[in-house]
Amino acid sequence: MTGLCLLLSGLAYPFAVYLGLEHLSPRLFAVLLGALWVAKLLSGKQTPLNYTMAASALLFCLLLGLAGEPALLRWYPVLISLALFGLFAGSLCTGMPIIERLARLSDPDLPPAAIRYTRQVTWVWLGYFIINAGIASGLALWAPLSWWTLYTGLIAYLLMGLLFAGEWLVRQRVRKAT
Repeated sequence: MTGLCLLLSGLAYPFAVYLGLEHLSPRLFAVLLGALWVAKLLSGKQTPLNYTMAASALLFCLLLGLAGEPALLRWYPVLISLALFGLFAGSLCTGMPIIERLARLSDPDLPPAAIRYTRQVTWVWLGYFIINAGIASGLALWAPLSWWTLYTGLIAYLLMGLLFAGEWLVRQRVRKAT
């Protein structure tokens, strides 16, 4: 349940910032967001992904709460992209890449070609996360709030969806070729 709340709040976050910035304190955003991440940590068995994301988000909430600076609110999407980048990159260096783990959920006995493919897809996601963080950073620094909201609340998710769909199409062709 808390995972769903975090997902929905993450999707709504840019719009909540856009609509609430004039009426709500950044400290209130920090408390609400921090409470969701603490609830996520307390909700059951945790994975490295949960710990990485929660630690990053809670540090952000602490900084936001201490500073109370509205401009910091724009950096949350950057933080999430960088945390995911770090997690995916780390998975390439230590053990099984995240994409391979996900692939093994549906096919535990992956052939060597599929393992190589999952490693390549992990690199593609690393590219997405770093580009997304770069664009969100630029918008946080120099763009009007409306542009930041449009990108972080809609365009970034559309691009992510296109990447998912494109990868799925490529995967179908790779499967047929093997």
